[in-house]
Amino acid sequence: MLVEARCDYNLGTGNWDGEACPSSFLSSRCKTKVYPDELPNTSVVIVFHNEAWSTLLRTVYSVINRSPHYLLSEVILVDDASERDFLKLTLDNYVKNLEVPVKIIRMEERSGLIRARLRGAAASKGQVITFLDAHCECTLGWLEPLLARIKEDRKTVVCPIIDVISDDTFEYMAGSDMTYGGFNWKLNFRWYPVPQREMDRRKGDRTLPVRYVEHIFQSIACVFL
Repeated sequence: MLVEARCDYNLGTGNWDGEACPSSFLSSRCKTKVYPDELPNTSVVIVFHNEAWSTLLRTVYSVINRSPHYLLSEVILVDDASERDFLKLTLDNYVKNLEVPVKIIRMEERSGLIRARLRGAAASKGQVITFLDAHCECTLGWLEPLLARIKEDRKTVVCPIIDVISDDTFEYMAGSDMTYGGFNWKLNFRWYPVPQREMDRRKGDRTLPVRYVEHIFQSIACVFL
């Protein structure tokens, strides 16, 4: 079983069911932030294709367990034509017993990440759409800052600092708040240092957002409907 799983997913399968990532990796500066009580709710859209059972469920459970339920309108799982049997009826039956509404949408044929996300977005009922990859974990306090920024300006597309989970050992490593993602003139994705103008605008307060233009459909992003 482990050998087969390693061949299929190239993962440290012995760590799949071990400890999850830290429930909170917030800096002391972030912990003092206060967000409005009345925030828009969100539909969380997660696209998967032949995803490992454990990583998919860890993603879903982290959303449910580490988000205020009044802010979760629903979780939408979009199956981009998976072939694994356990991602069909077994998954359908499993999500029926979860604490928040979980909807599964199945693409008729392999359509790719963006088309699958658009399908999930079209079915969303929340005031905000949050896109997540199928192999990530949310920490405590992940959702409120994103929704607060959108409450301030509904035209904003927000993305958090994304930490790293090793695909081999599941070791958790903190990401940097001093870089941002973008494309060069060859359309290659790269990480760039935060410009000095943004450092000056934030006046040393690194809890304030960095303004930049990036591709919308990345690992984690929130969009107002």
